[in-house]
Amino acid sequence: MTVFKTAESPYQQNNTASNMCGFTLMNNQVGAIVAEVMATKDNVTVLPLPSMIRVDAVGRMDVVYAEIDEAAGEEEGWFNAAEFEESMSTHYGRMIHEDDRTIMFANPEDAAEYLDFDLVARS
Repeated sequence: MTVFKTAESPYQQNNTASNMCGFTLMNNQVGAIVAEVMATKDNVTVLPLPSMIRVDAVGRMDVVYAEIDEAAGEEEGWFNAAEFEESMSTHYGRMIHEDDRTIMFANPEDAAEYLDFDLVARS
């Protein structure tokens, strides 16, 4: 009979709120442009990886479509929610699509006004 030693995992579970939100993009031309624009924002961190680009933010992050259009050298209206969804592979946090931007929230309660959700319990 073989006996295996168990090693302590370097990965730890942590259930506390991170106050983070984010998404991953395909590492292609459109993803690179979106990442370039998002990297200019104060609370956003961009991590390029071989097959994807990770974009993380503290609290809230706005992906403003006009900023992406300008960086891509395209006319206004080229980048929109559909184009963003096509470039994005996954996300975490609450995502709200507006006509001119996509907003990511770390805390769902912060998105309540956009969802027409009343945080005060009704009696």
